[in-house]
Amino acid sequence: MGTFVSWNCRSIRNKLQDIKEMINYFQPVCIGLQETFLTPNIPLKLRGYNSVWKDAATGANHSGSVCILTSNLYSSSPLTLHISLQAVAVQLPAPFLLLGDFNGHSALWGSDVTNSRGRQIEQFISNNCLCLLNNNEKTYFHESTCTFHSLDLAICSPTLMPLLDFTVGSDLYNSDHFSLIVSYADSGGAIQYLPRYLFQRADWEKFMQLADVTESMVCTADITQAVQNVVDCIINAANNTIPQCSPRLRKFRRPWWNEA
Repeated sequence: MGTFVSWNCRSIRNKLQDIKEMINYFQPVCIGLQETFLTPNIPLKLRGYNSVWKDAATGANHSGSVCILTSNLYSSSPLTLHISLQAVAVQLPAPFLLLGDFNGHSALWGSDVTNSRGRQIEQFISNNCLCLLNNNEKTYFHESTCTFHSLDLAICSPTLMPLLDFTVGSDLYNSDHFSLIVSYADSGGAIQYLPRYLFQRADWEKFMQLADVTESMVCTADITQAVQNVVDCIINAANNTIPQCSPRLRKFRRPWWNEA
């Protein structure tokens, strides 16, 4: 089993380079993309990957379309489902893995409150005896309030639970969602993830003081050097004001089942 990535990219056309960076780093078997806003009937083409997509629904509340990229090293075929969330587990062949932006809040995956959408997802997980891979890491940055939330979920069949390693990406890649990375939990071949900033514990006042981009940093004929000066300034400020988690492999959690 390889690595699976899910990401709400907020329009794919200006994120192609970001997606290529993800591919180069994670070498995923499959990438699930949400809110791609792809032009209808124009497929996305990336070397080494096949794509299937669903165009956005029309109207004021359209979701922005979705796309699945699968490595052409593996055999795959689309399965069309026109059913509600509650019926998905019945229609999908087990074992399965569900990844995506579920857009629901629940204490079950680290939210401060639980809304109606979150309760629907809770019921879906409970009724079908599924397992939630998420920990308390936040997956979404709300720009207007500068707050972090958990909207993107990884749900799997119980038989897959002990075999999978879950983490949240450390880079927004010009979106407002972090990526989800699910990989085979084998210490011999597991990905070594970089430490992740704990934004909830940041000293933002000190950060703004240290992340002071001065005129001398950018007054150079070499634009590459100017950019590097700014990047170094911001990274130095972050390293001194935002704690980081330790990069370690997740311990296996014992699977649990509801009473039959």
